[in-house]
Amino acid sequence: MNAHQATVLIVEDVPALAASYVAFLSREPVTIHSVASGREALAYLERKAVTVAVIDVHLPDMNGLEILHRIRALGAPTDVIVITAEGSVKLAVEAMREGAFDFIVKPCSKERLVVTVKNALEHRRLSDRLEEVAEQAGEGPPGRFIGNSIAMQVVYRILRSAAPTNATVFITGESGVGKELCAEALHLLSKRRDGPFVAINCAAIPKDLMESELFGHAKGAFTGALNDRKGAALQADGGTLFLDEVAEMDLALQTKLLRFLQEKTVQRVGEDSLRRADVRIVCATNRDPQAEVLAGRFREDLFYRLHVVPLELPPLRERDSDVLLLARNFLNVFAKEDGKGFKGFSPEAEAVILAYPWPGNVRQLQNVVRSVVVLNDGETVMAEMLPRTLWGSAATPPPPAPRTAPAAPSPVHTAPPAADIRPLEGVIRAAIEDAIEACGGSIPRAAAALQVSPSTIYRRIEAWRTGGDAK
Repeated sequence: MNAHQATVLIVEDVPALAASYVAFLSREPVTIHSVASGREALAYLERKAVTVAVIDVHLPDMNGLEILHRIRALGAPTDVIVITAEGSVKLAVEAMREGAFDFIVKPCSKERLVVTVKNALEHRRLSDRLEEVAEQAGEGPPGRFIGNSIAMQVVYRILRSAAPTNATVFITGESGVGKELCAEALHLLSKRRDGPFVAINCAAIPKDLMESELFGHAKGAFTGALNDRKGAALQADGGTLFLDEVAEMDLALQTKLLRFLQEKTVQRVGEDSLRRADVRIVCATNRDPQAEVLAGRFREDLFYRLHVVPLELPPLRERDSDVLLLARNFLNVFAKEDGKGFKGFSPEAEAVILAYPWPGNVRQLQNVVRSVVVLNDGETVMAEMLPRTLWGSAATPPPPAPRTAPAAPSPVHTAPPAADIRPLEGVIRAAIEDAIEACGGSIPRAAAALQVSPSTIYRRIEAWRTGGDAK
């Protein structure tokens, strides 16, 4: 993305302030468009590529954070700068958590706005370049991961960099994002791939049994210990030990885990002898580990011992059209398992899936697709087959697809004369323009129908507008 191709959208309902922002940015090599309401902003974003959006929080028809949510749902390649007169820490934190690039308090100076917009433009340029490189490289996701979004490309890069080492990796993320899948991919990329991968959920095991599960016990060590138990640490010798929900571990056991990390030895319950265990530790939690340390629930020295390579898995709502790749994969797997004939989703169904924020992440998507396959039959999943809870993110409940008469037999194909062959770029452009028109001007819906990322369409439209390279 060159600077002259960039578009900045100002969303401000006070005319004097909007005019000031436009004047501040007038000397920058960008196209500036200003609107006064959230509805106008969303309509513009549906049809135009916006590089950076500067959004006032308090608008006459909606909260600026709602626009931020919709931009994320659209999958638009847009960085958002939130601007407001309320300089509260709570609002700033909420805006950044929801994906805002930066936060500005009114009244803002020209320098503050210009520098922030320039930083956002550079961030977007680098993000677009990363996506282009990823598309051109064709290197698939590691392990059993599915998805090529920018957010996941960052995860893959960290995984590939950390895997050859013995460094401890600390995975964080919401429930259902695939933390165990991430640990498994790390193991498969490592030099320990031929060794065991042992996963233990620290939240699912009673506190009084956790030490035995982790470090093992000798026969007769306590009531019910009828046999020797090796324990997860010794089982993972030569491989990887994954401690899921590690923040749930009892403080007393955290002390023993710290000793194990320092000395690489295990003392089983009921034994005096020490056993060596060569394991690579990967841990995960859906809590904020630093907040747990401050609250006194997690040892600070253990945190720093484990938090060597931090890796945050993004929620599904931040992974653009990865949700469609995942949904199609789950559909193929479950249809095959249950002997159903489903082969894909209708464009309307994909638009609903793209618009829904998926608070339960990949696990929720998996359960929804499983339910659809179990309760329905056919070749195509229609929008009305999806749970009604998903429709709230779409503008209206999706109508049933019209029934069409059986197609006439296809005529015998005859190759056109060479003079009638259209350049490939022209065919691609026509397909995109037809899809946008058929979808009522909605680029995200057109992207779903064409089975590409919305950012791919935005990039091509911008290239056609400026005469650049659309590839």
